[in-house]
Amino acid sequence: MQAHTLKLIHVSCVALSYALFVLRGFWMLTSPARLQQRWVRVLPHSIDTLLLGSAIALALQLQLSPLHAPWLLSKIVALLLYIALGMVAIRHGRTRRMRVYAWLAAQLVFLYIVSVALTRDPQPWHALSP
Repeated sequence: MQAHTLKLIHVSCVALSYALFVLRGFWMLTSPARLQQRWVRVLPHSIDTLLLGSAIALALQLQLSPLHAPWLLSKIVALLLYIALGMVAIRHGRTRRMRVYAWLAAQLVFLYIVSVALTRDPQPWHALSP
């Protein structure tokens, strides 16, 4: 599969995954029973599996290694933090406040991941300086 196609799949999955995360967070706040629907429990994992697969395929095809591309390593570490915060937000937060803070923090981490991907810099705010 061509790198362009893999990137399109990857970016599409990123958008879908994030949209579902925002929706699930909104439902967590407004109507938690909706989170128990079968499709809500299955679809995000399916999309995230395709997302991870496309990321690995892209890295292999482009010969990118997290050991030699600090920006990629930063994305991976931030992704692990995003997953942990998402688990607290959607499932494991003991209080509503804890879930909301984790949900908001996860979104900040998501924005960091996207900005690192766009700038290929583990400190993407450097791209903003003149």
